[in-house]
Amino acid sequence: MIISAYIGLGSNLGNRLENLKAALTMLGTRENIAVNTVSPVYETSPLGGPRQGPFLNACAILKTTLPPEELLSIMLKIEDRLGRVRQERWGPRLIDLDLLVYNDSVIKTANLELPHPRLAERDFVLIPLFDIASELLIPGINKTVQDLLSNRNAPPEVKLFLPSGWQKQS
Repeated sequence: MIISAYIGLGSNLGNRLENLKAALTMLGTRENIAVNTVSPVYETSPLGGPRQGPFLNACAILKTTLPPEELLSIMLKIEDRLGRVRQERWGPRLIDLDLLVYNDSVIKTANLELPHPRLAERDFVLIPLFDIASELLIPGINKTVQDLLSNRNAPPEVKLFLPSGWQKQS
């Protein structure tokens, strides 16, 4: 069965845009994974952690037949292949791939929590996700992406960096 999986991508080291493109390319060349839709790219200030530069963030919809644990494992291997080093929580990173939502799954294990535990709190995830899946009902929360964004008190500090189609530009 083909499942829709929603992922977040982020980078604030090196050539941030090329890091995002490389991750999407690597995902799309894997067996049983197709990159279906990609959001615009947003530039965002880092939340928490040490002083660091701004992030580029995007979201994508993948079509896959893989179980969520296997998909997450592939995503982590891609981070490693692209040179991600995990030194400190919320520190700077070449690439960050997060599995946000996997179909209607609600999972909480030592290695995987779905939907992503901080998804509803992060404008830098919700805004690009809204661009590609505004009516997506977040399992366990039972609100759409649009519902989550409409309840915000302050305007988000998330700036459009590149519109849709950026990943196809060379």
